[in-house]
This record gives sequence, C-alpha cells and structure tokens, in this order.
Amino acid sequence: MFVKRTTAALLAAGIFSLAGGGPAPALDRAAVVTATSTDGTQAAVVHGWGPVVTGDEFNYAGPPDPAKWKLYNGPGHAGKGIRSPNAWAVSGGVATVSGDSAGTTGGMSAKFAQQQYGRWEARMKTSARDPKYHPVLLLWPNNNTSPNCAEVDYAEGSSDTTQIKFFLHFACSGVSFQTRAAQTIDTTQWHNYAVQWTPAGITGYIDGVSWFTDTNPAHQPPVGMHQTVQLDWFPDGTPTTPSQMQVDWIRVYN
Repeated sequence: MFVKRTTAALLAAGIFSLAGGGPAPALDRAAVVTATSTDGTQAAVVHGWGPVVTGDEFNYAGPPDPAKWKLYNGPGHAGKGIRSPNAWAVSGGVATVSGDSAGTTGGMSAKFAQQQYGRWEARMKTSARDPKYHPVLLLWPNNNTSPNCAEVDYAEGSSDTTQIKFFLHFACSGVSFQTRAAQTIDTTQWHNYAVQWTPAGITGYIDGVSWFTDTNPAHQPPVGMHQTVQLDWFPDGTPTTPSQMQVDWIRVYN
C-alpha cells in the first residue's frame, strides 16, 4: 500500500510546523505531503526538490476536483473520437481515465501551477493497452498559446507499447521541431515520471533517473506552462480494445 501523508498527519507527528519551518502560508496545504513517502523512487527525493507546493493526491472519490482540473469535453486528439468528462473517475486514491472501443476517452488540464519553470512529478500506470490509445503526461502552454508551439511531453506512450517517450516541441513546423528520447519500460506497472524546467534547460526523469536533457536556450518554452493528462486515441481502421490510464498523484515543486 502506498502511504500518503497529508499536512494534518505531519502536524500530528510533529514533523510539520505551522509556526515555523513549514511552507509559506500561500501554499495549498491540502496538497502538501512528505517527500519520503513509500510510493516508489521519486526524482523529488533523489534530487532534493524540497516540499510539495501544490498538486493532487486524488485522495477523494468522484470526478477530478473541479477546483484543480478542467475536464476536456469535445473532439479527441486531431478530431478523432471524443474527450468526455465521463471518462474520468477518482476512487481508492487513484484517478482513472478510460478509453472505450469507439474512441470516447478523456483528458484534463490543471488549474494549479500555471507557471514558467518548476518541477512536476506524477505516478502513472496503464492497463495492457491497445496500441491505438496513447497515455500522455505533458506541460501545455497557458492560455493555449505559444509563439513556437511549445509542448513538453515528459511521458508519452505510442503505438509501441513497450516504450515511453519524451518529446520537447520547440517549433511549429519544419524538419527540426522537437527533441526526443525513448525508454523501454513496462507501463502496466507504477512508475514515477518527472520533468525539471529551469533557465538552464529541461530534464526528464523516470523513477529518479535522468533520461532526457535539452540545454539549448532556443528550445525553451517562452511562456508559462501547466500540467495536462490525456489518454489519446489514434485510430487505424482496426477494432479498438478499451484501455485505461491511472494516476496515483501529481506533485509540483519549486
């Protein structure tokens, strides 16, 4: 069982103090958890990112928290299928997005941490998915606009279900518009995916280990970004097997 320790638990244990030593009052205290919880090897712990400042532990039941998330309701990726709020459900400490045989799936966009620079980490797994369903953890431009079509896909599945990929988009067109990396991994098991974005560059991590780095200043997103979570459908004319993506938590660090 994965242990998630909230602010109240830390107060009771004497680990967290409102009087001093804790996060600033402006932090979302409901999202603050200890970085030493037992839910896998985390980049935040390995690299000392400090306290969680916001995010979602999904420690409630029902739809994703509307104060934290905007659920997509409209056409799917590239106009294929439908993104429906009904594809989402939170239960047992996990957010699940399901894609059905007709291409009805889901996505959601974070209302928190709409910022330039920072560190994001998410714990995610999938079902034994259909290759036409691609899970994606990404940073997307605030207000849906960026002069260079910036996009940071820090964990994206593709038709090769044995791999997860990193894509940093830095141009809207042309031969060279992104840098990328690929890692062979079993996505049906829980893994922690993270991205660090600083003025020096962008680094991706899986279970605390760096696997992508781009330090080219011309590749930096020029606008603030925010977390989105998507299970995208790429139909190819063959029958689709229902698939799922699950997220245990998403945490943001300075």
